[in-house]
Amino acid sequence: MPIKYRIRLAPQEREKLMNILRKQRCATARQSHTRILLKADENGPEGGLCDLDIAAAVEISLATVQRVRRRCVEEGLDRALERKAPEREYERRLDGAAEARLIAEACGAPPAGCARWTLRLLADRLVELEVVDSISHETVRQTLQTNEIKPWRKRQWCIAPTASAEFVCRMEDVLEVYQQPEDPKRPLVCLDETTKQLVQETRLPLPAVPGRPLSEDYEYERHGVASLFMMCAPLVGWREVSVRERKTRVDYAQCLRALAEEHFPAAEKIVLVQDNLNTHAAASLYEAFEPATARRLLERFEFHYTPKHGSWLNIAEIELSVLNRQCLDRRIGDWNLLREEVGAWTKRRDHPACKINWRFTTQEARGKLKKLYPSFDA
Repeated sequence: MPIKYRIRLAPQEREKLMNILRKQRCATARQSHTRILLKADENGPEGGLCDLDIAAAVEISLATVQRVRRRCVEEGLDRALERKAPEREYERRLDGAAEARLIAEACGAPPAGCARWTLRLLADRLVELEVVDSISHETVRQTLQTNEIKPWRKRQWCIAPTASAEFVCRMEDVLEVYQQPEDPKRPLVCLDETTKQLVQETRLPLPAVPGRPLSEDYEYERHGVASLFMMCAPLVGWREVSVRERKTRVDYAQCLRALAEEHFPAAEKIVLVQDNLNTHAAASLYEAFEPATARRLLERFEFHYTPKHGSWLNIAEIELSVLNRQCLDRRIGDWNLLREEVGAWTKRRDHPACKINWRFTTQEARGKLKKLYPSFDA
């Protein structure tokens, strides 16, 4: 391959590059570019290697070698050492009306066949609407950035209904339960459930070393899905996680039985806060146990349900979030290992009796969530 851009460094330039390599704290890209220039120097001891040999020696792409060589010849040594080319300056082509139209389009529905707006789609849309004759996607990006709009992003959220008497009734019921003082005879317990996919490694991960994070292979073996029932008493600082293969009515009933007979046997009434899953019902006890046992267990509980689209009111969700971040955010492929890790997490979190101080009250809800309440004309 013929060499188009030949590099012949002066002695002082070569000494400058050697000093860069001697520095311990220097950007990796700057060191790579320095090595490229030294090997490409026809006045050096290696006599100027070709681009393919330089790329192999420095372990870098051929395109980078060619770019550094060209920038050194055309723009000078200092520019060749820099990692990025100077940012292009784009002419702003939108006036106030055109900018408003761009924002309106970005906040609207994307074209048919597209999941979301992109910068180029928005640029083409403005031209199609004859707002401008032509516009670059970079101008669109700068305009949206100025107005803090990112149409390519979306956020998943639990959207509560507006002016729903049923929603606020259940919400205030749960909030009033949270305001009750601790009572050993009437312990407050919150229950929620989640799933964990069991994933087994097919190759041993490479451990983290300085300059390289932990590396996991993209391939894995799936060993089913585990169901985790989280039961926590926020006023006491207690929690228990039951790892099960399914989350049926029988599994739910077994958790209630454990609460009543193993964890809180002396309680007269267990105040249970839970969400609206179809399995979270008193009938589950009759499906799992004999009628006499089901009735005896049922009389031990006082059920309180979070409103639909209001599961954030369940304190057990906070504990599940902590469990996911601290324990489950990794690949676990064995049932026994999952139970051991969850048990160890529970023991460690229960040791200092981590309590949850719920501060959101009914009075605050009536002010901050006013739109959820039905309105009455004076």
